[in-house]
Amino acid sequence: MANAKEIFRQNFIEYASYVIKDRAIPDIEDGLKPVQRRILHTLIEMDDGRFHKVANVVGSTMHYHPHGDASIYTALVNLANCELFIDKQGNYGNFMTGDGAAAARYIECRLLPFAKKVLYNPEITEYVESYDGRSKEPVVFPAKIPVVLIQGTEGIAVGMSTKILPHNALEVIDAQIAAIKGEDFKLYPDFPGGGIMDVSDYQDGLGSVAVRAKLDTTNPKKIVIEELPFGVDSEKMIQSIDAAAKKGRLKVAQVNDFTADKVNVELYLSKGTYTNDLVDALYAYTLCEQKISVNCLVIKDKLPHVTTVSDIVRYHADHLIKVSKAELEVERGHLYDKLHARTLERIFIEERIYKRIEQKKTQEAVEEAVRTGFEPYKDELVREISDEDVERLLKVPIRRISLFDIQKNQQEIDQINADIKLCEYNLSHLKEYAVNTLKDIRRDLDVPLHRRKTKIAGFETIAIKDVAKRDLDLRYDDSTGYLGTAVKTGATIEKVSEYDKILIINKKGTYYCTAVSEKTFVGKDVVYIGLADKDVLEEVIFTAIYQEKSTKKTYIKRAKFTTGFILNKPYEFLPDPDNNVLRKLSTMPEAEVTMTFKGAVRNKEGKCYFGDFRIKGAKAGGVLLSKREIASMRLKAVKARPAESTVVEEEEETEEEPKVPEVQVKPVSEPVTEKKKSPEEEAGPGLFD
Repeated sequence: MANAKEIFRQNFIEYASYVIKDRAIPDIEDGLKPVQRRILHTLIEMDDGRFHKVANVVGSTMHYHPHGDASIYTALVNLANCELFIDKQGNYGNFMTGDGAAAARYIECRLLPFAKKVLYNPEITEYVESYDGRSKEPVVFPAKIPVVLIQGTEGIAVGMSTKILPHNALEVIDAQIAAIKGEDFKLYPDFPGGGIMDVSDYQDGLGSVAVRAKLDTTNPKKIVIEELPFGVDSEKMIQSIDAAAKKGRLKVAQVNDFTADKVNVELYLSKGTYTNDLVDALYAYTLCEQKISVNCLVIKDKLPHVTTVSDIVRYHADHLIKVSKAELEVERGHLYDKLHARTLERIFIEERIYKRIEQKKTQEAVEEAVRTGFEPYKDELVREISDEDVERLLKVPIRRISLFDIQKNQQEIDQINADIKLCEYNLSHLKEYAVNTLKDIRRDLDVPLHRRKTKIAGFETIAIKDVAKRDLDLRYDDSTGYLGTAVKTGATIEKVSEYDKILIINKKGTYYCTAVSEKTFVGKDVVYIGLADKDVLEEVIFTAIYQEKSTKKTYIKRAKFTTGFILNKPYEFLPDPDNNVLRKLSTMPEAEVTMTFKGAVRNKEGKCYFGDFRIKGAKAGGVLLSKREIASMRLKAVKARPAESTVVEEEEETEEEPKVPEVQVKPVSEPVTEKKKSPEEEAGPGLFD
């Protein structure tokens, strides 16, 4: 068994690592998932300037990607729709209408030159064998810009997920330039469909953004949706509008969808309804407003790493300098090779070294004659002569020797030396070179397609319950113990909406918060039902008078429900509920309490006022009201506590427990007493035995 557990553990770790690193999470360096990288590598290999059938590209990519053609096709379509690296031809779908792309055999694509400019340099790229060992594929492209921020990404792995929103390419490059220069910068998402965005909680890519549709409300009887929130198409939008209208939340007479290359959804309002009445409801009940949570998770140094947008930009600022240095060193090496070749050729022809080989009989003698011929000119050479150099010189044709132009050769050498000098300068000024590289890339992208489309604006997110109408009758039947909006018997407690929360207290002093439902059993011992919303009653004070079973002492407790409830979790209002029994519960702000004591005592009655006792938290203990057993008590509502009033007993206050957050409630029940009372005594709602 132990071996089986160890095998399972090892296999699961390997599977999880594979899904995280090789399928779902992009690499910070080139911003690509493995399937995207393999698609671009395939297109680079196939690149001849002409369009290729997507079906052919998918088939060729399967040499590198072992997970089937469907995943490759979907990834290629998504990558092409980013319109950054792939030029597309045919029907690639429409994100505004939700229409999918045509089949792979009908659409075509080719690599854009921009992709090679930004991603491709095989001389500084590490390659590994493909899954079947027949080909080589790049581990990661040496990208010059933060592709993961420009395109955005989303992926779910084992135990983790990533969601990075797309950003404006021009703004990302400007931020990268600022990072290289050590300047401050800020980046916010930009969506291809436009819309309006609130970034107050973006938290540099670790928080969330609120996005809204752009509405045209100039016509008082018609609303036109002109731009959609990110991730929402016109079909989904209309479905959400229809659903809200069927539930009576929106008064819309007709919806027309004319979306094609631009979003155009028209809402004609019902009679008696105007645009100003409907805008907030659209944001609350439909997909016109969405909140998108983000999580910047990338592969960095071969491990998953949670980072920020700014850190990704700074990483690429340093990475570009490293890539630039590597490219310049490779270029310098090529220039020195070229200079060496031109110098050898000039000396070989100008000094007639080729004449020395005419009488040689063997290959060894010929090669030796060439080497000895260059001995007097060693100081002019860039490096030592190699076997490859000799082989190349021996292949120079006679025609080229006879037509050799010494002046042209010298001009080429001078140009090569100038290029080497420029290369050396760039290597000593890498930051300046990197900034110029980015400016050149920016010029390629500075077209209307890549300019900002999403408007940044602050706005208050509209909660559904803020616009929901309280038009449902909440009823409670104490004979059956059922509460809800579909209960037909019993008293109407409150007008509520389906999004409200209800506070319930029973005779044992237990209270809990529950959601409004059509019908639910709450028991026959309920003594209080009321709305639990903060904006309903902010100053409600609960006064409980309870008796200790063992000693017959009576206590009073005044408290506010200042707690953030966990839905349907019971809480205890009375301390030690097993040893205490609730005698009365009131929500009157002030009342006169008259008590009649048991037994032969001098004073048969005592009197006090609610105002004599401090208001505590819901978890605090009570204050001793009477050590003598109380036979009965009466409450009478008063407007204010008299100036001179006396507490019946000395206060023996229990230790006060910590207060908790506030929730307000609303009393709904009539008072219940131990014996028949006068009308004056019955004043005050929310009083129970």
